[in-house]
Amino acid sequence: QVQLVESGGGLVQAGGSLRLSCAASGLTFSNYGMAWFRQAPGKERVFVAVVSWSGGNTWYEDSVKGRFTISRDNAKNTAYLQMNSLKPEDTAVYYCAAMYGGTLVADVRYYNYWGQGTQVTVSS
Repeated sequence: QVQLVESGGGLVQAGGSLRLSCAASGLTFSNYGMAWFRQAPGKERVFVAVVSWSGGNTWYEDSVKGRFTISRDNAKNTAYLQMNSLKPEDTAVYYCAAMYGGTLVADVRYYNYWGQGTQVTVSS
């Protein structure tokens, strides 16, 4: 049974930082690209960042470039999202997702597994 469990969310002031973690089990982690998506109240779930199975390639949504860093540790079966210079518009539930294979994809429809989400709230 595949499980993705996010942690690290919380309440932070604008300009602050948070580090999200996504612990995976029940799958061969190094065979999957790992991504982060987010969903604000009343809005659709949107792409934030993705990292390739090896960690060597990444892709970011434009609004988070230079502020967020996605990474992974295949020895720990864990993906991370370091979020710096947070803004109120970053407030959302953040989800990690796994997609089999080496292609970097931003479309939610291609992801095989999802976590339950972790709330990030940025106050102004």
